Amino acid sequence: MKSSNPVMARLPQSAQQAGFGQPQGGHGYNPQGGSYGYDQQGGYQDPYGASQNPYGQAGYAQDPYAGATGERPITVDDIVTKTGITLAVIVAFALINFGIGIAVDPSISMILTFVGAIGGLITVLIHSFGGKYGSAAVTLIYAAFEGLFVGGFSMAVSGWMLGNADAGTLVFQAVLGTVGVFAGMLFVYKVGAIRVTPKFTRILTGCIIGVAVLAVGNLLMFIFTGMSPLRDGGPLAIGFSLVCIVLASLSFLVDFDTADKLVRMGAPAKMAWGVALGLAVTLVWLYTEILRLLSILSRD
Repeated sequence: MKSSNPVMARLPQSAQQAGFGQPQGGHGYNPQGGSYGYDQQGGYQDPYGASQNPYGQAGYAQDPYAGATGERPITVDDIVTKTGITLAVIVAFALINFGIGIAVDPSISMILTFVGAIGGLITVLIHSFGGKYGSAAVTLIYAAFEGLFVGGFSMAVSGWMLGNADAGTLVFQAVLGTVGVFAGMLFVYKVGAIRVTPKFTRILTGCIIGVAVLAVGNLLMFIFTGMSPLRDGGPLAIGFSLVCIVLASLSFLVDFDTADKLVRMGAPAKMAWGVALGLAVTLVWLYTEILRLLSILSRD
């Protein structure tokens, strides 16, 4: 079952291709051939004969889900740590760009915002289609680019450059809302209130693709006509933001499920960087939509 998140979608497949999550033989891996306890004809076989275990001590079966490369398997702590580092980099670069916009020159901040948006997109494409799964460098580069984007986006959408006295409050509320939704969806996933099934993932993926097509169409309309019905602050824009918030929230369930699968299949620890990148993509999407919605509602 592929994730609706393009960053997460290829991680399990990459882990399997590397030899993780593939049981060797019917009963477990035996370095001498066959499987633990039984030979190829079904009879009992001692995998630790005298020549293999001269001390006569009981041997331990090799984990049938261990990777062929011998790398340490991923743990939940790995995912939490790498995600925390990634988010810290995003916040740091967001504050830097935000500070540049306030203390130096807003135009420079907007240039950095554009660079961050394009750089983040390119980095995600490199990760998703360039085979850079679990690369710490790719994830941290993405975090730096996305931090620049988030900082400039926050300053622009909150109305900080226009002297909006509530700009700081809007940003804080958006951050709080993002954290709240993340925690809430994690709870929903843990208790199994919503099951992540192949059908659920297909429907969610289709909806996200549809939203992406609408967003691109809206951008092209703005470029050629100056009209932006999905982002002009009207009722349609509010509805579109709400749909995006719901889809981003549901995407967390698929992200959590992908991470859970990687842990259970014993994928290499470096895959935690890929999970961190995928979660960061969803978190940034959710944050921008919440901030955009709060900004629209604050005008009324």
